Amino acid sequence: MLKFLSKVRIEFNALDPRIASCMEFLAQCNARKAKESNPACQLLVKRRTDDHPPQITVTFVNGVEEVFDGTTVSAQTIRNMILEKGQFLETEQMFREAGEKWPVIIPEEERHQPAPGTKPRKAEEKKQ
Repeated sequence: MLKFLSKVRIEFNALDPRIASCMEFLAQCNARKAKESNPACQLLVKRRTDDHPPQITVTFVNGVEEVFDGTTVSAQTIRNMILEKGQFLETEQMFREAGEKWPVIIPEEERHQPAPGTKPRKAEEKKQ
């Protein structure tokens, strides 16, 4: 998960009962496997003393920053979003390294064509 991030900032008041998501996400970030995936990723923890809601801010390797309300978004949802956007970043990098234009624009008429080389299976083939 951290391999797609350059920085993670987690802010919370330790006395706030709504910190479960922040604490779970912090534990995921501190896991050995996560740290090994990107040792350069900065992990910042800010312990607050005010009523500011728990917050998680992630910065992707391309500089895009996302802020999450730790009271309403689960750690798993944040992790899944990071992995999804990370796959997008990897795809973009792969296309750019291959000298292809990004983003890939598929003409409308091609989007509705059937995939070549596919055909429905016959009933006898399904039984085997």
